[in-house]
Amino acid sequence: MAERDHQEEETETLRKRNAELERELRKSMEREEEMRKELQKAWKRLRVAEEGEERLSSQLGELEAEAVLQARAYHARILSLTDQLSHSHHHGPTPT
Repeated sequence: MAERDHQEEETETLRKRNAELERELRKSMEREEEMRKELQKAWKRLRVAEEGEERLSSQLGELEAEAVLQARAYHARILSLTDQLSHSHHHGPTPT
């Protein structure tokens, strides 16, 4: 009889331990799923950030090209005005 009580007690202990392990496993799986969701969110944010960076880089390239063209145009205009000033001094009215 004592042997049977001991076996029942051991069986009950194993059932409790098994239930505890199952709860821990469920919690662990829930944490893993939550981490997977967070990782997916982080990947989406990273993708959005990378796309934004690409757009900004492209816009910056366009602005730099536009700035170079404007600088060249201004330089050409300055040279033209300088040339006009030079000609007006050489061909202008003579002081009296």
